[in-house]
Amino acid sequence: MTTSIKKSTYFSDGGFTLLQGDSFKLLRSIEKESIDMIFADPPYFLSNGGITVHSGKMVSVDKAEWDKGLSTPEKLAYNRKWIKLCKNVLKKDGTIWISGTMHNIYFIGVALELEGFSIINNITWRKLNPPPNISTRAFTHSTETVLWARKIISPTKKGKHLFNYDLMKSINSGKQMKDVWDFSLTKPSEKKMGKHPTQKPMALLERIVLSSTKPGDVILDPFVGSGTTGIAATTHNRSFIGIDFEKTYLDLAIRRYNSYKGDKNEEKFQQLAIDI
Repeated sequence: MTTSIKKSTYFSDGGFTLLQGDSFKLLRSIEKESIDMIFADPPYFLSNGGITVHSGKMVSVDKAEWDKGLSTPEKLAYNRKWIKLCKNVLKKDGTIWISGTMHNIYFIGVALELEGFSIINNITWRKLNPPPNISTRAFTHSTETVLWARKIISPTKKGKHLFNYDLMKSINSGKQMKDVWDFSLTKPSEKKMGKHPTQKPMALLERIVLSSTKPGDVILDPFVGSGTTGIAATTHNRSFIGIDFEKTYLDLAIRRYNSYKGDKNEEKFQQLAIDI
């Protein structure tokens, strides 16, 4: 671990590490080709003064300053910059997953190709309970896209990425898993430690972790938010490094991690009692 990383460590417990600071700077401090898989949920640039519905109430779509809209050239440049840094720390056979909506996912797709990645799959997350479109001037937005990509090693060679095909088939009732995944929005039980405006459901991250990594692998999230990626990684015995500038979000991720550990300890205690 570099000196810069040590100074930026906000929390560390075994294989679960949170770094506080600018992702663009900290990604440069992570050892080259040391990460097995990256999941990123970058800004969607949605905060434009609009409104949506949450729990039956009209609320602003604005999230924070980091989500303010950018011009077209700025969006492409922003995504190329952090994707390039991620490529540097990703192993030759590692993969990257990036989530988004129509507001940013096309820029991300172009940025991936420009920075030397080959897209493996275009996953469509179909939300089973999306908020209604209150404008009544468009179809209800009920999907998000998750791009899965591997590194291009040379003009004639791509990374030999890991895909746990048999596991995915087994959890899909013995059938090949398709690229449309049905999940509800984040459950209230996953927000008991606090809320994040773009928090993803655990089920989504668990599938991503299980499909493309193995126990002991190192997973990185450069926009860690509420820490869902880290909880999914820890649940399935993977190591985790998360980065965020906002201490409020890092504290939320720590609370969720500690709550998860508490729940697991309680399960172990109950199992011990049964064994006795």
